[in-house]
Amino acid sequence: MSAVFDTPDEAKKAEKAAYEINKLSKRLHRLAGQAITDFNMIEEGDKVMVCMSGGKDSYAMLDILLNLQQRAPIRFELVAVNLDQKQPGFPEHVLPEYLTSRGVPFHIENQDTYSIVKRVIPEGKTTCGLCSRLRRGILYRVAGELGCTKIALGHHRDDILQTLFMNMFFGSKLKGMPAKLVSDDGRNVVIRPLAYVPEADLERWAEHRQFPIIPCTLCGSQDNLQRVQISQMLRDWDKRFPGRVDNLFSALGNIVPSHLMDRNLFPFASLKATGVPDPQGDRAFDEDDDCAPPSVITIQR
Repeated sequence: MSAVFDTPDEAKKAEKAAYEINKLSKRLHRLAGQAITDFNMIEEGDKVMVCMSGGKDSYAMLDILLNLQQRAPIRFELVAVNLDQKQPGFPEHVLPEYLTSRGVPFHIENQDTYSIVKRVIPEGKTTCGLCSRLRRGILYRVAGELGCTKIALGHHRDDILQTLFMNMFFGSKLKGMPAKLVSDDGRNVVIRPLAYVPEADLERWAEHRQFPIIPCTLCGSQDNLQRVQISQMLRDWDKRFPGRVDNLFSALGNIVPSHLMDRNLFPFASLKATGVPDPQGDRAFDEDDDCAPPSVITIQR
């Protein structure tokens, strides 16, 4: 049944809203599909464990993967997995009810890691590090028990850039968060299908789809203030300097090891003049014109 509007203005606003949501949907699925293709994340016959936290990102990831599953030229399975860590107040009914309504196979793993973390970490100290290590080990085990060939995490473009700056500012490493990797136990392939997707798009999609969001503050730990500050910095840049964040993200896929300083990646010690022109060679006495805005941004919104 078609909606009835009291005024032409209301009808026009509704039409515009529907157009914008349709455009957003196409962009989300295009970016996720592009990331999956670029990194060969999902292959024929894969069984993908979709890690569900109850936050907007994991809901959106599952939503998008379900749609892509229907269109994909290959066959793959999805199983949603949630780790119930027994935080006080955790609404354990929310995810099972949602997943059942979507017809998604799922597994709820019950492990009281909350008590372990509270016992080990002094009051007032951040619990995130130990909590994530415990969670990671459990999810790796569950993936094996369920026969999953891939583990999908809901990290998005902004998470990846935040991690890059966190590692540079506080770890002295030029290290980000890859779209695909082999887990530290050597047994699992971890993928991030939302690697190209801006967080703002996921926020809008979650609002539109009305996902039953579970708050991430149940454990009572403080926000990681350093990550929050970096997130605010990136959002500020995105508003004040359109294209800057896109360029930063594109740079992660356009690395020139000879122009960095990692001796393990490039043989600086044995470097000799060859007499052969090299278009990638350094123009030592030229003005640095490589910082001009590129004419094409690799990942477009």
